[in-house]
Amino acid sequence: MPRGRPPSAAVDHAVRKAVLELLGEVGYRDVSVERVARRAGVGKAAIYRRWRSKADLVCAFVFDDLQPPPDQGSLRADLTVLAGDLVGFLTGPAVSRALLGLTADLRGDPALAERLIARHRRCLAAVLDRAVARGELAAPPDPAWAHAQLLGPAYAWFLLFDGAAGPDLPARLATDLVNVLRGEAGGR
Repeated sequence: MPRGRPPSAAVDHAVRKAVLELLGEVGYRDVSVERVARRAGVGKAAIYRRWRSKADLVCAFVFDDLQPPPDQGSLRADLTVLAGDLVGFLTGPAVSRALLGLTADLRGDPALAERLIARHRRCLAAVLDRAVARGELAAPPDPAWAHAQLLGPAYAWFLLFDGAAGPDLPARLATDLVNVLRGEAGGR
């Protein structure tokens, strides 16, 4: 029989709200479990029972909502929606304030990084599987490779070029990935 109090939805909600508010106010670097606990009105122990670290806590609330897009009828259209979701996600206030520091922290926590990356890859794999089922691709590509092809340029625009890509970035990312997947731009 488990010991201690059962998880509380009210605590989870208060912690989520505190994390998102603090990211917007002070950025990832200055978010701490202590600050989150104080803002949420809970003890640090309540947080550490649920999340192992600040990075785990932030990932739980900032990255958990990733879902494959609804079927748009073609690989290019599916990838455009997925890339649009990715661009919207990267430019959201919580993510944009967390991304650089969180990326550095994830390098020190390979298990958490893999969980986060696996969420992204599952979304892309669903899109690629649909394309195979429709006959647009002969076989599913390596999901890690395809993921890097989509995510790499998006991250570059937002981390290196300050997000100055323009509104056509999702369509451009989708077109480039479709071309690469079909071998029109060099493939593997």
